[in-house]
Order: sequence, then structure tokens, then C-alpha cells
Amino acid sequence: MLFYFVTVKLYVKLHHHSPVLVCMDFRRAKKETVDPTYIWIGPNEKPLTGNNQINITKTGKLMVKDFLEALSGLYTCTLSYKTVKAETQEETIVKQRYDFMIFAYREPDYSYQMAVRFTTKSCEGRYNDLLFRVLKKILDNLISDLSCHVIEPSYKCHFVKIPKHGLIHELFIAFQVNPFAPGWKGACNDSADCEDITNHNILQARDRIEEFFRSQAYIYYHDFNKTIPAMHFVDHSFQVVRMDSCRPGFGKNEGLHSNCASCCVACSPGTFSPDVDVTCQNCVSVRIYGAKSCT
Repeated sequence: MLFYFVTVKLYVKLHHHSPVLVCMDFRRAKKETVDPTYIWIGPNEKPLTGNNQINITKTGKLMVKDFLEALSGLYTCTLSYKTVKAETQEETIVKQRYDFMIFAYREPDYSYQMAVRFTTKSCEGRYNDLLFRVLKKILDNLISDLSCHVIEPSYKCHFVKIPKHGLIHELFIAFQVNPFAPGWKGACNDSADCEDITNHNILQARDRIEEFFRSQAYIYYHDFNKTIPAMHFVDHSFQVVRMDSCRPGFGKNEGLHSNCASCCVACSPGTFSPDVDVTCQNCVSVRIYGAKSCT
């Protein structure tokens, strides 16, 4: 008896169907195969049989429907076939094993850290705080229909030396745009993959805010009939950085999942993630995929 094995690593998006797994490599598929049999073993180390979620064909092809984090793990198929010597009819059984490490993943949730600057007359007085609060309200109203909102806003006033202009006062304003405003689940429309919707919304929110500040710069530089206000947007000061987070039970690991480095992959046994961090924490007592607590 001869025995060979091959290992493949795959990633399946949560609530989607797996690709069709073939219990045969390309080289074997091009040859005649005598008396083939196929045995699939699932992550629980028990033989797989066809059901509403597991589809196995007579030719050994496997597909897993509505993939969930608990379905992650090692799927093994053993192909057995015979080679027959024409002159003696001597039969030899050959077994070939194919290992598929399959991981459930979901897209990360996007949020955006943004920063802008405004000139101001002085670092003292109530007008700086007033501008800050009005700006937050304007931005919130701009993106409220997208179920997005501004969180963690802050500002500081600094003296800035500008070439050929001396010292001026500027407000350095920072805030985060988040897709989970109160009632955000109402935008999901009962979708299992709600991050697709929230990520689409947050991208629109980013574009709207970027356009808002672009228009502020345009007004400042092109409306020559108005007196320049003491407090105005500083052109080219708008900065934006995307920040990813993963849902509980999922995390990123570029070393372990280099083929899906940007994905939030179900935490492997021995790890867990209780919050929206991007990494899974170690916990030796965890025996499942997608653990949200260390128990």
C-alpha cells in the first residue's frame, strides 16, 4: 500500500458557501482511477455525511453551506484507488490524503481617524469651544442618514510659526468617524453580513466629510468679496487614516494567515477575542474556533 498527502489552507467568508473541495489533485485527475473511494473526516474527527449543510458528491467533492466559525478546522479526505498490472492482474491499493485547513473569516469593521486644523484669533475665550461643538454637530448631521457618527472628538490650541507670516494660533482638531451610531442595526435589513453594509456606509461618510472640508478650502480661496474670517479651515490640513476592528471571536494574524492578512479570521483553539480588538488573545483552555471568552 502506498500513501501520500497534500495540505491546502482556505478561507471562507462567514455565512457564505465554501468552494468545492476536490478529493484529488490535478495530476491524478488527468489519469484513469480504478475503484476510487472517498472518505471525508470533519474538524470533529468524525466521518462526514451529506446533510442540509454538508454536500458530498459520488466523486468525492465536498461543499459546506452557510459557513460558520464553529465549522472551521481540518477537513481531511482520503482517496483510495487501485493500480492493476496488465500482465499479472496484480492489484495494489494506493491511498492519497488531502488536508484542507478551512477558516471562517469576516471583513473588518472600518472606522476613520480624522484630523483638521482651523485658524483662531486666540487660544483663550469661548469661541474655540463654540467652533468645536458646531463643527461636530455639522459633521454628525452630514452623515446621520448613514447611521454613522463622530466619536472621541478633541482639540488643542497651538502657536504655529508660518514662514513669512509670523506666529498664528491654530486649533488642532481630531475625531473618529464610526459606523455604529444609535440604531445602526436598523440599516442591516436583516443581513447576516452587516459589515458589508456598515463598511459601505462609512466609506460614504468619509467621502462626504472630505468633500465638506474641500468646499471650505474652495470658499476661502475663491470668495474674494468677503472678509477673511478669523477662524477658518487651514487648507491641506485634512488628514484621514482608516482603522480596522474585528468582531468578538475574530482577529487578524498576518503570520498565521498571510493569504488573508487583512481578514478578521475566527480565533483558533487556544485563543479568544472578547471585544473589537484586532488580535486574538492566548487562552490554553479554549478548544473551539471563534471563542469570545477564556473559559
